[in-house]
Amino acid sequence: MALTSNMFFLFTIVGLCIYYTVPVRMQWMVLLVCSYCYYILVSVPAVFFLIFSTAVTYGCALWIHRIRLSGQNEKKSAGKRKRIVALGLFLNIGMLGFLKYFNFFIENVNRISGGHISFLHLLLPLGISYYTFQTAGYLLDVYWGRVPAESNPLKYALFVSFFPQLVQGPIGRYGRLAAQLTAEHKLEFSRIKYGLERIVWGLFKKMIVSEWASIYREAIFAQPEQYSGIAIFGVLLYTVELYGDFAGGIDIVIGIAALFGITLDENFRQPFFAVSISDFWTRWHISLGSWMKDYVFYPLTLSGFMVKCQKKAKARLGRKKGRFITIAFSNLVVFVLVGLWHGPSWNNIGWGFYNGVIIAISGFLTDVYQTWKKKLHIQDQSRGYRLFMMMRTFALFNIGQYFDCVDSFGQALQMIRYSFTCFQPSQFLLISSGKTGTAYTPYALLILGIGCLLWLAVSILKERGIKMEELFTKVPPALEFAGFLLLFLCIPLFSPMSVARGFIYAQF
Repeated sequence: MALTSNMFFLFTIVGLCIYYTVPVRMQWMVLLVCSYCYYILVSVPAVFFLIFSTAVTYGCALWIHRIRLSGQNEKKSAGKRKRIVALGLFLNIGMLGFLKYFNFFIENVNRISGGHISFLHLLLPLGISYYTFQTAGYLLDVYWGRVPAESNPLKYALFVSFFPQLVQGPIGRYGRLAAQLTAEHKLEFSRIKYGLERIVWGLFKKMIVSEWASIYREAIFAQPEQYSGIAIFGVLLYTVELYGDFAGGIDIVIGIAALFGITLDENFRQPFFAVSISDFWTRWHISLGSWMKDYVFYPLTLSGFMVKCQKKAKARLGRKKGRFITIAFSNLVVFVLVGLWHGPSWNNIGWGFYNGVIIAISGFLTDVYQTWKKKLHIQDQSRGYRLFMMMRTFALFNIGQYFDCVDSFGQALQMIRYSFTCFQPSQFLLISSGKTGTAYTPYALLILGIGCLLWLAVSILKERGIKMEELFTKVPPALEFAGFLLLFLCIPLFSPMSVARGFIYAQF
């Protein structure tokens, strides 16, 4: 039941009607029932993995909490808590690792050894990467004393399973989300209006921009020799497709949550206005980046082993370079893990390694950049320099995308070669755009271009600090409604498909 399907919206409408009809103290129970009903409709066997992750982290967190309050010797208590959190993380993340990466491990063992170990037919539950990280974050927060352990298993189950968020994030934090889910909410016109507008904006990104981009991207990458003259557009279209797919899906999720009176964390903040790769990853998939920073980067950097390594590096290379090396190593580990999170393949590992290396090189050359900027009298905040930095970041990101959207390293290199040796934009007119064949292609490209320009205009306003919901309050209600209705009608009129395909990030 995809986020864009009629069945999903019917399911949501029924849930909303019940949610605002029952006594407010029972609203969170309605959300819990809706969430589990949704997951059961998607896959009955997958529910057992959701329950396992919920039960393990709930039990371990409560165990840790009770030990902390037991009055035991602090040293003995700390040792017990450490073993419990390790057990909980092993079982929880171990489940994800086994289901998602076991066959990848077997594939590589077979390649190295020449063996023929059979693959297992494993189920990969919907949203497992999201709820596994969300529950692991909660367990660590309880262990570190950041949040109290939840004593009510059903309220905790709702935090893990909230159905809009379960599909593709954002990865929630217990301290910001749990209280909202169990709070009492009244039907408010402003929140309903905001939720509907956000949903329609997300559908526009997904159904028009992303879907049209995917048609041309798939044609180019399926037959790279035939469309070698537009190879560079293939990777740019993949970026548009991926951004529209994921950001559009998040808009829908945030909009649906708003209908229930719940505010989810934003997951994007105009990433293509970033001035460095490091800045880019604080704007794209924000919830995953902040999760990795808080639960992997900082614990790794501050671990006893890394502190010892940093002392040795400082003694040999100096204070600044010694500190930089350990930070660069931690960043590299984080990005390789992010690559693996996206999927079990060497392409994803290479993609993560590439981004980690780029950030490390940028950090290493910081002093060199400062020296050259002084010599050339370049101001960091000048428009020309910021534009250059944005273009450079966009180019570096898209180089990495060559390896993300193909099946092999060799194919990525081939597409890069075509991008710099062939350029024939007219080849776009040879790609079919549906039942009418190539006759509709110019109009389809125009639709895609207008969609991208509209999205860019909104992004520029938001980057300048203008909140769209506040801007709409200054517009006459009739004009606002007309704009909303026009955007809504554009979706079925200009989308290439009557039913959108599944979301890319829902596969993780």
